[in-house]
Amino acid sequence: MNALLLVRRTAMGGLAALLLVAGVWASWGTAQHVMLTDERERGTMRVSRCSSDECVGSYAPSSSSASSGSKPRDRVVIDRSIAEKAGARIPVAVKPGTSEVVRTGGPGFLHAWLPLGGALLLSAVVVAGGLRLRRTAWGLFLAGGALLTASFATLAF
Repeated sequence: MNALLLVRRTAMGGLAALLLVAGVWASWGTAQHVMLTDERERGTMRVSRCSSDECVGSYAPSSSSASSGSKPRDRVVIDRSIAEKAGARIPVAVKPGTSEVVRTGGPGFLHAWLPLGGALLLSAVVVAGGLRLRRTAWGLFLAGGALLTASFATLAF
């Protein structure tokens, strides 16, 4: 009986850890462009139009980014989840070697870590049900919920 309990706890602990690692991995693809800004092109995007998937606009480098070789661009693309209207100006960083940009600042930081917020919520269910660690599960749940709520609030309003 004790062996089965050990196997179940090990499996559930591994699943919870896998969910959290996957959340960090999925978030890092965007978060690195928001957080590691030393060699990134940074500037402002002026939204010209949005479709259901993405928004398109022009890019103007910031004064500090212009000295590192950043050039204005007529067309850059950002995910539609920014909730901006045509004509809006938003701070962005350019993904190296592409015409894709990601939002910077607080809203961009929170949006980049959205997959981790979802992983925290999922791992809370695994920790509560599989490991029977309710306080830890509540901590994971509250952290994930706070991240998702803050991201929604900063991008929607």
